Amino acid sequence: MDVVSHVTLLGGACTRAAIVERCGSAEVDRALRPGALVRVARGRYATASASEAVKAASSLGGIMSMRTAAQQHGWGLKQVPALPDVTFARTRRLDARARAMVVPHWSEIDERDVTAGATGVQRTLIDCMRMLPLDESLPILDSAVRADDVSPDDVRRIADSMNGRGRTRARGVAALVDGRCTNPFESTLRAIGSTVPGLGLVPQLGIKISERRTLHPDLADPALGLIVEAESFAWHGKSAALTRDCWRYNTFTLLGWTVIRFSWFQVMQRREYVLGALEEASRLLHRHANVARGAVDRPL
Repeated sequence: MDVVSHVTLLGGACTRAAIVERCGSAEVDRALRPGALVRVARGRYATASASEAVKAASSLGGIMSMRTAAQQHGWGLKQVPALPDVTFARTRRLDARARAMVVPHWSEIDERDVTAGATGVQRTLIDCMRMLPLDESLPILDSAVRADDVSPDDVRRIADSMNGRGRTRARGVAALVDGRCTNPFESTLRAIGSTVPGLGLVPQLGIKISERRTLHPDLADPALGLIVEAESFAWHGKSAALTRDCWRYNTFTLLGWTVIRFSWFQVMQRREYVLGALEEASRLLHRHANVARGAVDRPL
């Protein structure tokens, strides 16, 4: 898989370190030369759609916002939108040609909230928390925390300071923010899991398997003994990687954990399947726990 495909899987933007780890510095530099990747901030790169967004917003007199602003800050997304999010003054009218170039939004944005043609960190977070569904907003917020642009406490303070429409939604998203998810794929999966009653998925929980070794599954509910893994084919392109992961899953299972796995396609395109599987896993494991406590009758 090439560099651009890797960055796309990482949400359309990532740190140089993250992509060098996958592809090597020479491949990253090679992708930069023809503009397949663009530098959006120090040590952060995005796909070429970031450059197209700058052109579209500039030509129409708007401000890059929401998902597009997040990409400009170098934060990963659930998926890069086909058209950039651009916010215009409430009095601005757009013709059909302009509407075909962008996803338009209308709001008043203080010039102090604008950096290099995009909404700044705080305004971008507010707009994403207020306007986007959970499985799109949480990956952006988690990514902002991983990038050290904000802390989870900062995000919660921002949400608490909001007024008007979307405040309740924003506070709910902010309560879930956790920069330990390693990429937007895992954050999207955790967002889906957060809607399942009785399921509390923790990212990168440390599970000690020996005196010297600790494993960190993508997501885990220690109370239920459930591990949920986000599987990308891109990371299993080599035999050694596949063998290592088989060993991990076997180890978890032999330690008594229930392990379920979801592909990138399932998480991004088959949300109802993922939700249903997590609901059923939670139901079964809660029942098993109740049986073990003698809280329900054991089957004959």
